[in-house]
Amino acid sequence: MLIRGLNGFDACLGGILSIGNFDGVHRGHQLIIQTLIQQARAQNLPAIVFTFDPHPIDLLRPEFAPPELMGIEERAAILQSLGVDFVIAYPTDHALLSLSPEEFFQQVLIDQLKAKGLVEGPNFYFGKDRSGDVSLLQQLCARADLSFEVVEPDVCDGRMISSSEVRNAIQSGNLTLATEMLGRLYQVNGRVIHGEERGRLLGFPTANLSEVSTLLPGEGVYCGFGIVGEDRYPAAIHIGTNPTFEKSEKKVEVYLIGFSEEIYDQNLKVEFLEKLRETETFSDVETLKSQLAIDVETAKKQAHQWKPAQ
Repeated sequence: MLIRGLNGFDACLGGILSIGNFDGVHRGHQLIIQTLIQQARAQNLPAIVFTFDPHPIDLLRPEFAPPELMGIEERAAILQSLGVDFVIAYPTDHALLSLSPEEFFQQVLIDQLKAKGLVEGPNFYFGKDRSGDVSLLQQLCARADLSFEVVEPDVCDGRMISSSEVRNAIQSGNLTLATEMLGRLYQVNGRVIHGEERGRLLGFPTANLSEVSTLLPGEGVYCGFGIVGEDRYPAAIHIGTNPTFEKSEKKVEVYLIGFSEEIYDQNLKVEFLEKLRETETFSDVETLKSQLAIDVETAKKQAHQWKPAQ
């Protein structure tokens, strides 16, 4: 259950908490959640994730705010699918961010949430200027007679998994690495709008996505899936400009393999498997069409061979 604020939600008080942004809910987050749920179930208490909406950096240094990997609703849905009872999206304001670590612990965690225990990762910081760390939090929990556990990070490809590392992989087009760190395919959502219909003239009608609020992979051609309603289709996806036709506007174009219906103004979810190639400038339309046919066949093959992580 996603809760915005705390008024009237007594059921989420007195639980075991984990505090953080949990953007992407990657494998490192999932380890924390496993421990959180184990602790909560052992004490017959609710397992609660406490996150911030908006992200503190959006208020403090908006020019440095990274693009999100997922919105708060999707984050909450995944956390709940893992077994979390309540996801609290706490309203972030300057008053909250001005609290010292000790004030945040007492006023928010003890007085408001009546927390019985905390589970965090080793790189957790809290309070004004992120001046509190897990060492201080352990001391505060001991004084207040709260349980406290630090979960060691997960590692992938020799690096600690973090939301920043996932973003780096996605932005560089390394969706294979991003999938490994997330434990699932990376996904974006958008609304299908009318384009120039050039793909239709080439024999590959694409759905043009707009209103994508989360991080887009780097420019290039990808294979993946498009999800329309409850149905999933293999897809060839292009992100970037169209230099062959001297178009400089960046677009997200999705060719749904085996799908031919009109879906303008509908929501389309796109999952990314891997990058096939860079965006190229072709000498003529026929050469472009030949490459698009190769891209579609490769995307179809990769989608057929893909198996979800167990």
